[in-house]
Amino acid sequence: MQSYKNFPFPCQLRKMKKIKTILLICCRLLAMNGVSQEVEGGKTDSTVYLNEIVVNAYQINTRQHLVPGSISVLSGEEIVTADGNSFAGTLHAIPGIYMHSGTYATSRIVIRGVGSRTPYNTNRIKAYLNEIPLTSSDGISTPEDIDLTGIGRMEVIKGPASALYGSGLGGNINIYTPRPGENKVEALLQHGSFQTMKATTTVNYHGGNLDVGGNLSHLQSDGFRENNRYRRTALLTSGKWQQQTYSLEYTLMLIDLFAQIPSSVGKTLYESDPRAAAANWKAVEGYKEYQRAIGGITLTNRFSEKWNNRITLFGRWTDSYERRPFNNLDDGTSGGGIRDRLTYHTPNWDALIGFEWINDTYRWQMDMKDELINRNEETRNHYNLFGMMYWRPAPAWNISWGGAVNKVHYRLTDRFSENGDQSGKRDFPAIFSPRLGVSYAPSRSVAFYTSAGHGFSMPSPEETLLPEGDINRELQPEQGMQYEAGVRLNLFDDATQLEATIYRINLNNLLVTKRLTEDVFTGINAGRTRHSGLELTVKQKIFRFRNFPGSLHMQANYTWSRNRFIDFEDDGGVYDGNKLPGIPSHVTQAGLQWHPAARLRLNIQCQYIGKQYMNDANSAENDHYALASLRTSYYLPVAKAGSFELFTGINNMTNTHYSPMLTVNAVAFGKSEPRYYYPGMPRHYYAGVKWEF
Repeated sequence: MQSYKNFPFPCQLRKMKKIKTILLICCRLLAMNGVSQEVEGGKTDSTVYLNEIVVNAYQINTRQHLVPGSISVLSGEEIVTADGNSFAGTLHAIPGIYMHSGTYATSRIVIRGVGSRTPYNTNRIKAYLNEIPLTSSDGISTPEDIDLTGIGRMEVIKGPASALYGSGLGGNINIYTPRPGENKVEALLQHGSFQTMKATTTVNYHGGNLDVGGNLSHLQSDGFRENNRYRRTALLTSGKWQQQTYSLEYTLMLIDLFAQIPSSVGKTLYESDPRAAAANWKAVEGYKEYQRAIGGITLTNRFSEKWNNRITLFGRWTDSYERRPFNNLDDGTSGGGIRDRLTYHTPNWDALIGFEWINDTYRWQMDMKDELINRNEETRNHYNLFGMMYWRPAPAWNISWGGAVNKVHYRLTDRFSENGDQSGKRDFPAIFSPRLGVSYAPSRSVAFYTSAGHGFSMPSPEETLLPEGDINRELQPEQGMQYEAGVRLNLFDDATQLEATIYRINLNNLLVTKRLTEDVFTGINAGRTRHSGLELTVKQKIFRFRNFPGSLHMQANYTWSRNRFIDFEDDGGVYDGNKLPGIPSHVTQAGLQWHPAARLRLNIQCQYIGKQYMNDANSAENDHYALASLRTSYYLPVAKAGSFELFTGINNMTNTHYSPMLTVNAVAFGKSEPRYYYPGMPRHYYAGVKWEF
């Protein structure tokens, strides 16, 4: 985690119509082929159903088909793809999301173009684990710390309409652990290129009213680049005790992580020696390490057939250290909070009201050559009162309206008196974020939806500070409105699922991270941006036989987006009309899952990332690139010993030279080049075995 200043913190419409038409035609042809295949004995498999999904969208459990707004869902099988180590590969299965991924420990998630200009991390989204906030008090979200094998389901709400969960202008990532339905033990061992090794153990217990599950994982790698070693050990466990009128749940996550930092490089080194680390980071063997604990207990009471209440108490703790060329950072967070949600249900109405309070104390100190240069502590209180109502005047209609009121308070305590006392506090005004959504589903085959919602992002603790360390009382929260409309189609006896969404987001008081020197950053409000886009998702059962060639399933998504500065000036430069950097205009990912025989599976993933600008002036551009991966597995049942899965795979099959993460607006110091590029991994392999009993 690099820092701000000396404070840490961490013609297009025509193309769209053509693409949409081609996808619809292809889906129809594939579906006609898929639902008319012979199974055996001359009979046809005319009803190949895709699973109906129930989601917790906007705080109310409902069928995804009826949700009055866009939401993307990934099941456990869809989450663990390829080698199971790339969180970016998982998120890219969702349209509207692009994840910069420089190393296992350096990444940035961008949702609908929001958050692309954050230097080295994700701070415009909110992440939850079983409704426990993962986002730290400095606004940083690192859902990628969770091992993919420990995730049972992931729901992503995109854009400002997610304000019911608190500040998160880009959206929300809600992660849920698996719910054990049977007693099971799993163990996995995996080895790959660059001495990458992974071991996981999963234990699930189901007995009577008690469900308990846990996942212990260890991942380590020497890394593709210099100064790139990585090690992470994590424990994630959850359980539920169910009674007739109430239930009690718990969640606990412990993480111990060490990661060297190769940092970004200039164009010459990127092209000639992509394995090289940045010289200054290599010289000091820069790294970061931290230990993190997050836990919570949830009590759900069923007062009657209509009334339910769900209350969660949670705590969080982090201790972190980062060694850097310019100084060393020692920081940590401790805190917790409460989240309560009361719901009311009738056949025609759903209503909820809830409250969330988060209190965190973030402390940090910095030293240079063993001499202390800074020590501070900041306490943040975040209050969120939210409510939502759903009205179904007829079976085909679902109308929702609601909103949230958020209030944030900072208090800074300067514990380093040698440069003067810069203590102070900052109260932000209460922010009201309304939302309205309508869904019309005349049949199981088609549903239309539209919504409008407001969202915001508070400045991080460091963004509220001026370069000299004083509180910037002029800085305002970034706010925006999102408008979206979409259609969901379940075609050809549910053999095909298609969803298309168009959206527009208008952002005001744009929070800009301004880089002054290599280690000096500050935050400013710098105008307005507009984000527009089209998202398409296709899920298709192409064919299904009981014998060879077995079954073939396709899942593909496409995102086109236009993200522009509407009103933006910086250091005398006028960037009105320029595209926001760090966001590709076109992103496509497609996957084929083929089961040619009962025990054999093949998974092919292909991805295309379009060109993207690297600075606000649009004077530097990162080339487009395409990647492909292949994973094969063979299942071997053993009497009285469970079953074994033998698997092997290859990533970046074409050995493409590419940069999966950019340092946006990198600055050239002296005669050096701007260090824009994080080189991507070349072709690499892995193999392993998974035992299930």
